Amino acid sequence: MSVVYREMQVSDYDDVLALWQQTEHMLIREADSRENITLYLDKNPNMSFVAQQHGKIIGAVLAGTDGRRGYLQHLAVDAEHRGLRIGKSLVEKVTQSFAQIGISKTHLFVNTDNEQAQQFYQSMGWEVRKEVKMYSFNASANLDI
Repeated sequence: MSVVYREMQVSDYDDVLALWQQTEHMLIREADSRENITLYLDKNPNMSFVAQQHGKIIGAVLAGTDGRRGYLQHLAVDAEHRGLRIGKSLVEKVTQSFAQIGISKTHLFVNTDNEQAQQFYQSMGWEVRKEVKMYSFNASANLDI
């Protein structure tokens, strides 16, 4: 199996969005619009990646930084290609890109119902944080942002 890994481009948006939408437990919001993802990729160059086989995107990860910590978001691998270390390779590409700019610690959020993802990250050495809770504030009337 020949898989090519490369930086995610805005032109990948439709294929990546389709992958995210078919991935169970993936939370896609209005914030994941083409416009917002374009801005995100522009602000976080060389940090998000896709995996391709025969020209088809079979894996993708969105990632960025606040300048102090890295954030891994929306990792997805096509169901037919899971178990082939594609997800692991994408995560490693992200953490390596962060390391190149001096960021050692990376955070991610996993849907509480997604036990498969939780097991995946724990198998790679990621630790569940028990001392913090995530809070969100939405200044918009749009609950799907």
